[in-house]
Amino acid sequence: MKNIILNTLKESVDVKDRFIKENIDLIQRTADILASCITSGHKILLFGNGGSAADAQHIAAEFVNRFQIERPPLAALALTTDTSIITSIGNDYHFDDIFFKQILALGRKDDIAIGISTSGNSKNVIKAVHAAKNIGIFTIGLTGRGGELAECADHVFSVKSDVTARVQEAHAILGHILCDLVDRILFPEKFSE
Repeated sequence: MKNIILNTLKESVDVKDRFIKENIDLIQRTADILASCITSGHKILLFGNGGSAADAQHIAAEFVNRFQIERPPLAALALTTDTSIITSIGNDYHFDDIFFKQILALGRKDDIAIGISTSGNSKNVIKAVHAAKNIGIFTIGLTGRGGELAECADHVFSVKSDVTARVQEAHAILGHILCDLVDRILFPEKFSE
C-alpha cells in the first residue's frame, strides 16, 4: 500500500510538472485574456461532466467568492449547477444540449467559455464550444490527450496522460494558477502590501 501511495504521488507530481512547464506561455496569455474579459464587464462560463463539472464549479467559486486575497467578486458562472435547467433540457431535448442551450441563453459576445473534458470528446461540451464560437465567445478547452475539443477550442490545455485522475489533478492546479494570476493582474496593489 505504501508503494501504491508513493507511486501515485510521483505520477501526479510528474504529470503536473510536465503539463505546467509545457504550457507556461499559454497560461500567461490565458490569464491576460481572462483578466481583460472581466475588466470589460464580461463573464466566464465554465462547464464539464462528472469530475470536470466539479472542476467547473470549483473554478467559478474561486472567481466569484475569492481565491487568496480579499477583493471584489469576479463574474464567473458554472453551467453545471442548475439541476432544473439541466434536467429539463436533458428530458425535453437531449443531454448533448445541456450546455449548448445555456450558452445561447447566457453567453454574450466577448465572454469566455471554458469547456472541460478529460477525453476531449464529450458531445455536450463540444456542442457548447461550437455555439460559443458562433456567438463570438472566446473558448478555452481543458482536456486530456486532445480529442475533438482540442480541435475546436481557441486555447487548448492538453494533459499528456491516459489516467483520468492525473488529468483532473492537472486541470485543478491550472485553475488555481489562473485564479492567482488573474488576481495579480487585476489587483496588483494587494500583492505589494
